[in-house]
Formats: sequence, C-alpha cells, structure tokens
Amino acid sequence: MRDAAPRLKGLVEQLLGTPVPLRIRAWDGSQAGPPGAPTLVVRNRRAVRHLLWKPGELGLARAWVAGDLGIDGDLYAALDLLSGLVWERGEDAPTLARSLRDPEVRSAVRGLLGLAGPPLPPGPPPEEVRRPRRGLHTKRSDRRAISHHYDVGNDFYEIVLGPSMVYSCAYWPAPPPQGTLEEAQHDKLELVCRKLALTPGRRLLDVGCGWGSMAIHAAREHGVSVVGVTLSQEQAAHARKRVAGEGLTDRVEIRVQDYRDVPDGPYDAISSIGMAEHVGAQRYLEYATALHRLLKPGGRLLNHQIARRPQRDESAYRLNPFMDAYVFPDGELAPVGTTVSLLERAGFETRDVESIREHYALTLRRWVANLEAGWGRAVTLAGPGRARVWLLYMAASALAFERGRIGVNQVLAVKTHDSGTSGLPLRTRTWN
Repeated sequence: MRDAAPRLKGLVEQLLGTPVPLRIRAWDGSQAGPPGAPTLVVRNRRAVRHLLWKPGELGLARAWVAGDLGIDGDLYAALDLLSGLVWERGEDAPTLARSLRDPEVRSAVRGLLGLAGPPLPPGPPPEEVRRPRRGLHTKRSDRRAISHHYDVGNDFYEIVLGPSMVYSCAYWPAPPPQGTLEEAQHDKLELVCRKLALTPGRRLLDVGCGWGSMAIHAAREHGVSVVGVTLSQEQAAHARKRVAGEGLTDRVEIRVQDYRDVPDGPYDAISSIGMAEHVGAQRYLEYATALHRLLKPGGRLLNHQIARRPQRDESAYRLNPFMDAYVFPDGELAPVGTTVSLLERAGFETRDVESIREHYALTLRRWVANLEAGWGRAVTLAGPGRARVWLLYMAASALAFERGRIGVNQVLAVKTHDSGTSGLPLRTRTWN
C-alpha cells in the first residue's frame, strides 16, 4: 500500500499543530497535500530520520544537502511556505518547545519513528562544518572559515557570479529588468568609488578584496593605487591574474593578509564590501579600530554590510544554524545601529547610511538563475552537495531580503582631523 505521503503529512501536522501548506511526494510514489502547491519531495526514509534527530532548520538542511529532500515547482514559493513552518516559528516552535509529555507530540513522534525505520540517527553530510566553538574569530579560525566558503573553486564562482566576479550586492540605478547583472555590479563599484571620492594618486585599502573587482575598477577608472587583502589563497591567485591581465600590476597589489596585520598605512580611503559579516560581535570594535588607525585624517571608510533586525533581548541572538554549519562558519549579523555605534566608538564620524536591501534580493535572484543555468557544470566542479547548499542559501536569502528580515547598508564614515573638519561637502546626496 502506497501511503507514506499522507501518513507523513498527518504526523507532521499533528506534531506542529498546523496544516502543512506544501504538497508532499514520498519515496513510495504516494502524494498528499494541496493540489497545485509546490511539492516537497521526500526521496527516502533517511530524510525523515534527519528531521527527527535535528527538528527544524538544521534537519531540513541536512536532508536537502544530502539529496534526501527536493522541491518540485517554484523554489521561492516553496521556501516562502516553509518559512512559516520553520524559520519564522523560532524558539517557540511546537517541535522545540512542546514537551514530549504531551500525548499528541508523543504519538506523532512514535508514528514518525515507525515511518523512518532503522538505523538512527543519520550522520551529517560531509559539507557540514564540524568544529569546536572555542577560539571564535581568532586569526586561525577566521582563515579556516574563509577557506570553507571561498575556496570552493574559482570556476564555480564564475558560474554563480558571472563575468563581474563581484560577490556582494549589485546596484540598479534604473528599475529592473533594465540592465544586466554585470552592469549593476559596475554601477555598485562606481557608487563606492564616488562615495570615497577617489582621485588619481590616492591610496585605497580594499579589505576582503575577493577576486579583485573593486581594486581593478578603482585603479582603472579612478587612477588610485590599491592594496587588496584577502584570507583566501584561491581568491588572491585569481585576483592577481586578473590584475596582470588588465596591465595594472604597478597600481594594484593583492595580498593574502589579515586586516589586523596590514602594516603600511595610512591610506586615503578604505573599502570593506561584504567582509564585515565575518568579523563577529566580539571582534567588531577591534576591526573598526584597526581601520581607523590605517586611515589618514580626512580619510573615508565605506563599510558595506548585511544587517539583521534588532531583537528585544539581544542576549538571546543565535547564529542561523544552516548558515553557520554550511555557508558562513562563525559569521554574525548585527543591527545597523550597532555597527554605526561601534564605528563611532572607534573614532569615526558617520556621514551617510544608505540601505540597498531590495538590490540584494535582485542580485541573489540573478545568482540563482546563473547557478540553475550552469547546474551540471557546477555539480561537476563542486559536487552535488555543495551545489545544493548554494542553491538553498541564495534562494532563501533572496526571500529574506525581500521580506525585510535582513538588510544591507553602506555606511560612509570619516576619520576627522583634530580640528573637527571632515573634508566632505555640505551636500552629499540628491533624492529623486
């Protein structure tokens, strides 16, 4: 009898205390759920074991990365529906908070155990980072975390990011779908250069320089000398090759170096684009102080950083388990107000804060489309598990930006002269 899907649907609804909004197709070919809805494909019993032993987001992620769970239909619509069952329920989710003394919960768990079958529990996929939480954000642990995320292979990143090789939020001056992703990334780099007032002869430090796109753009279009630092050996090798290809080796130096070890300030300007999310709360003031020390008086910092919403009880903030285990080990998001306060505690004066949240949702959807279009080659290069990590992470992140759960901000700050002068014009922004 093919009845796994209706049994699974009923047991999950009993456990959660709410209807499952997706259709379910099980390993025996049975289906249950609303017709026309995106379909959650449960390919084997091991998927149920993942969910039983790690209820919530991490269990779903493990089953997805291992290939035991899939989605048929609109991936974004499916994740949006799933978010109401998992991500938005938080610590009060019945799967986590209701006691096993509750007869309904106990009955549902027994039913799921019977459906899952032995053996229990399944091991996590090899793509999951497993390491002690000791020594968070030391230079050594940061190198490991950066290597996990960025040393996937430059060819893989070329599939996802496209020719621009810019791994941060693009910027669309005109409403999409006008303009390509590459044009929007060019416009983002140009926006950063304008905010930093880069002119020929100035020195720029690009912290977390990635594959060299910002350094190349600033040197080629604005005539500055650039030092770019990254902790990724693969990024540095690719960036140096690009710099040489552009004929800019006399103006751009790419180093494998921690920002805390940069010895040759002061610089006229610093760009930090999509890097500060790796710094962590306990190290952020150290990060801000180090950048302040590396700037000349009157020098500008452009800090481009993802932010989360503040919580009523900030002490209860927890790292996102999927992102921490599979995507950005040790990465942390802070509210933009916290970021601004710490920059100012380090001595900066904040001059402008611009939210470009909707732009990141557009960027991520373009990256997802790139990955889907190059799926076969991406799987060959990085393996099926890593490709599934990236598909889930980018699609879910696009929805998070669209729904306003997270944002991204460009903070322009200045190291003022002792006299208090900033060197900035009286008017820096024009509103439409």
